[in-house]
Amino acid sequence: MMLEVISRRAQQSHIATPRFETPFHPRIAALSETSDWYTWAGYKAPHSVFDEELEYFAIRSTAALFDISPMVKYRIAGPDAERYLNRLTVRDVAKLGTYRVHYTAWCDDHGHVLDDGTLFRLAPDTFRLCCQEHHLPWLLDSAIGFDVGIEEETMQIAGLALQGPTSFAVLSKAGFEGIERLKPFQLADFPHEGGTVTISRTGFTGDLGYELFVPTDAALSLWDRLWTAGQLHGIRAIGYAALNRARIEAGFIVANADFMTAETTLRADRARMPDEIGLDWLVDTEKVNFNGRKAILEARRNQTLKHVLVGLEIEGNIPADGAIIYHRKKHEAGLVSAAIWSPLAKRNIAIASLTRPYGTRLTEDLWVEIYALRELQYEKMMKRARIVPRPFIKLDRRAASPPGLF
Repeated sequence: MMLEVISRRAQQSHIATPRFETPFHPRIAALSETSDWYTWAGYKAPHSVFDEELEYFAIRSTAALFDISPMVKYRIAGPDAERYLNRLTVRDVAKLGTYRVHYTAWCDDHGHVLDDGTLFRLAPDTFRLCCQEHHLPWLLDSAIGFDVGIEEETMQIAGLALQGPTSFAVLSKAGFEGIERLKPFQLADFPHEGGTVTISRTGFTGDLGYELFVPTDAALSLWDRLWTAGQLHGIRAIGYAALNRARIEAGFIVANADFMTAETTLRADRARMPDEIGLDWLVDTEKVNFNGRKAILEARRNQTLKHVLVGLEIEGNIPADGAIIYHRKKHEAGLVSAAIWSPLAKRNIAIASLTRPYGTRLTEDLWVEIYALRELQYEKMMKRARIVPRPFIKLDRRAASPPGLF
């Protein structure tokens, strides 16, 4: 019997997908108590490290370290880098100053979102684009006619998110002199191990926080520097489950979770325009041209937008993740893509996609269908829901300059 099992495994090995380990993996694996791993962009990443609830409270109460190395990173440089990115993305890159960061998105010619991400201006003609999916063929095709170089640097650059009220104190204790001058969406280079680490005041938690980028050969020394400095400030390593709770509270969306990127959809009606996923505010219509501009403006003018993304507050305390939304308990109106009971807001909250006119003209008498497992049996419940603004929580410390020394 054992030989049969070994034989089957050997036969299946050719279809097994190997997972890369990030430069920080040795440190995270040594701290892991749950052995709770998942695959992120081909990398082995922690879903949790020791306890996802306590990891969430580390974000909100002390400082949390999250490995963002698997995030896809592109270096875009050259005389036409700004002009190229202005054609590619929906925001006006000319307004993005050097050593600044902004959140953006890019679309195909039909105006459907290919991905969202952050754009870092490292120098007047040098940028770093960070996103969820791999887009090198699209980026290269879009660069025809521009004097610009594009290369993926995901494996060359390690990244860490340091988030939470004591994150500034940790960086200060670690000796990053001048970190107090860094304002939200600003970045700077700091000395580290004979080289530099790029630190931006950004994050995905809606809290005070920073993101750090360093060459992979300096990754472990950066981790150790932060870990040592953070011992008196409650620093903890966290996984995605805790980060996901925080990002929902902040009202942030995730590609291929709250919306499907245009290149991953199997059905044409699954793709979304910026206006259909709450990103209408990103679109700079004053720009003469960018990918998808004509289609987006036509959809607005002809009122052919089919979906709307909303924040929901739901009665009760049972999260409604994946729940169907109904109007008047009988007409399907949409689907919940992310939901939690928020410990900070003390509310049952959700992010949902509704089919218009629900969520626009019809906003009352909405219900969610929740199935709760109780004593090994699912119990169906219909709970009232109302549309509320995002973010669900807003923390003054996130934007305070200089940040508080908690």
